[in-house]
Amino acid sequence: MHGLLPALKRGFKRWIGWRRLGVAASVFIIAFAITTLARTLKDIDTGVILTALTEIPRGNIGLAAICVVFAFCTLTFYDYFALRTIGKKHVPYRIAALSSFTSYSIGHNIGATVFTGGAIRFRIYSDYGLNAIDVAKICFLSGLTFWLGNIFVLSIGMVIHPDAASSMDQLPSSINRLIGLGGLASIGAYLVWLCMGEKRRELGQKGWKVVLPSAPLTLVQILIGVVDLGFCATAMYLLMPANPSIDFMSLAVVFILATLIGFASHAPGSIGVFDVAMLVALPEFGREQLLATLLVFRILYFVIPFGLAISIMGARELWMNVVEPWQERRRLAEACAQGNLPKQVAAMERERSLRQASKR
Repeated sequence: MHGLLPALKRGFKRWIGWRRLGVAASVFIIAFAITTLARTLKDIDTGVILTALTEIPRGNIGLAAICVVFAFCTLTFYDYFALRTIGKKHVPYRIAALSSFTSYSIGHNIGATVFTGGAIRFRIYSDYGLNAIDVAKICFLSGLTFWLGNIFVLSIGMVIHPDAASSMDQLPSSINRLIGLGGLASIGAYLVWLCMGEKRRELGQKGWKVVLPSAPLTLVQILIGVVDLGFCATAMYLLMPANPSIDFMSLAVVFILATLIGFASHAPGSIGVFDVAMLVALPEFGREQLLATLLVFRILYFVIPFGLAISIMGARELWMNVVEPWQERRRLAEACAQGNLPKQVAAMERERSLRQASKR
């Protein structure tokens, strides 16, 4: 018996591994969501959906758009906070904002956010001397901000409105309330653990070592996540049908659970997964009306930011790899023509500028 567990552990690592298990879980979630969504959308009247779209007040759509803007503004502090935590204070806020916005918008829409978002971050931060390990630390701390905020808000919601979670996880309200209390207790225990000295806050070893934020800074970290989620949930709340009525906290619980399921699936834009979770958890709403709400929310929170992020990154790459080298060559040519630089020096400067541009 004593040798069975180590043998199973070795077999798991050799034949399955956490990576394959994660991929299998993602495929299962996506397949289950698509099947459920197809069954849920059976006999849907597209005419009713179009009518429901016109029934959403234009003022509410405008307010929801403002909430989305504020949510993405808050999102920029994910990277900014992480950069300050690992000591990279020379990176300005505008670069952290650019990295946060583009990596999240593009990564979440393409899928596999950890890899796509990490690649975009590395492309931006490498110009400021950050290496792959630094970017991995930023991804880790940004993810920690996301999860702390989600756990905190979801736990409070499950304590106050456990029935909202029951519609999705099918657990009794008493169990959901206990889960919520457990989530709050775990955050409290984490804060206490952080207060027990800086050595305890060190994770990793040798080249890969990150010092977790102190307890007071972790409260700031949680606040960033809470504000971000608050704006997102408010945007969804503003777009919901007027009847039947639903309170904000109940919707926030459903929204966060649907977001986490979609995030776990790694599906591009959580397409299908997030939507079916919302449809299953809110059966009291008409399917066509709820689909209209989800469609508008997707346009505001996924489609428009994705288009902006792609445009920003495309313009940045064009400027750095085409316009700047062209300007440098033109400046050197003009200097050489005016006799300010010897031809040999001008050629050397031109080669140096081209090498720098190619490194970018």
